[in-house]
Amino acid sequence: MMKFLMMMVFMIPLSFKKSMFWLNQYIYFFMFYMFIFMFSFNYLFMNISYFLGCDLLSYVMILLTLWICSLMIMASVKIYQKNFYYNLFLFMILMLLLSLFITFCSMNLFVFYLFFEMSLIPTLILIVGWGYQPERIQAGVYLLFYTMLASLPMMISIFYYYSNFNSLDYYFLNESSNFLMYLGMNMVFFVKIPMYFVHLWLPKAHVEAPVSGSMILAGIMLKLGGYGLMRLMKIFIFMGMKINYLFIIISLIGGVFISLMCLRQMDIKSLIAYSSVSHMGLVLAGIMTMNYYGMCGSFLMMIAHGLCSSGLFCLANMNYERLNSRSLYLNKGLINLMPSLSMWWFLFSACNMSSPPSLNLIGEILLINSLMSWSSLSFLSLCFLLFFSAVYSLYLYSFTQHGKLYSGLFSFSMGYLREYLLLFLHWFPLNLLILKSEYFILWI
Repeated sequence: MMKFLMMMVFMIPLSFKKSMFWLNQYIYFFMFYMFIFMFSFNYLFMNISYFLGCDLLSYVMILLTLWICSLMIMASVKIYQKNFYYNLFLFMILMLLLSLFITFCSMNLFVFYLFFEMSLIPTLILIVGWGYQPERIQAGVYLLFYTMLASLPMMISIFYYYSNFNSLDYYFLNESSNFLMYLGMNMVFFVKIPMYFVHLWLPKAHVEAPVSGSMILAGIMLKLGGYGLMRLMKIFIFMGMKINYLFIIISLIGGVFISLMCLRQMDIKSLIAYSSVSHMGLVLAGIMTMNYYGMCGSFLMMIAHGLCSSGLFCLANMNYERLNSRSLYLNKGLINLMPSLSMWWFLFSACNMSSPPSLNLIGEILLINSLMSWSSLSFLSLCFLLFFSAVYSLYLYSFTQHGKLYSGLFSFSMGYLREYLLLFLHWFPLNLLILKSEYFILWI
């Protein structure tokens, strides 16, 4: 693990070197390729060096981070072409990668917390520095204060836990039946996932962020919440048996409300952001059931959502670069202009509603099993949740691709090869990983 850390540190000068924009991306791909040879097949930590190590959960999250970070550079070519502080942009991505790498690798709860918080700063700079509208300042403040307000109780809980049990290593975590500690530790993850009621920062941050900011937010940052809950739920086994049902109910019913809200969004990015809240609500409910199916289903759903949502944000950005608008009322009839891009819209919309052979499907099947075995009453909200996820995906596709072309359209360019490659690199692992899904299901 330390050799990857050193490699990232040595990449810092490359970020500030002129004409090294694409080299950075190649190195990220190369690191992904190197890392794939260190595959961890189960719950046992491998490649331990200092306080870093990898089990399957952290391993896949790091792979996803490396993959999304390399695709962020590919999607953000406008920053390079316009010479818009692209060296600083590359440095921010590297800092983000570094903090996320240590967050997922760490085998100690305090180190996890430290770098979990550190990852906020580059994200904030990405949104405020390269965002589109003046409201990006407000979006950045929302992102910062929602997370900071919830995370300070976690720090106090960690100190309290350490004073009681004298260790913060994952292997030595003991059960705790303190309700305040349960809330203090987990609230930050509820905000990060985000759970309904504390989700308002997410659509704001997504709409104001540049495409790279949206990709990392949807692809990785939301997964930090799920990852943290999966790691810490074993501390609260007894406490969870008593009060987890509250959070499951909020997530499922909130997911249905959010799905309905998706149907009245006029901004494409906003619609995709709200659909993220709906999907991650299902993930949170799955983790909270604390059964095996729930854990595996949430794990699969997090990987699938990371790739699918990131791909949809790339598509939204391609439209935005051509029409200078993300409004569904202006993005119309695009099947006439770019039929090949229309195929990608269809493929990602299909993945978003969990059609086979996408990874979303197997994740949702496991989550339905998990929630139904927890309580058969959950089928009421699950029916609506899954039905409306198909409805808003079709709504997004049909509204953007069909209809009458916007008459004020002045100039238009066809898709670049880079853009099709970018979409393919999102879609291909999303639909290919289902062939090897036993790795993700037989991991505990």
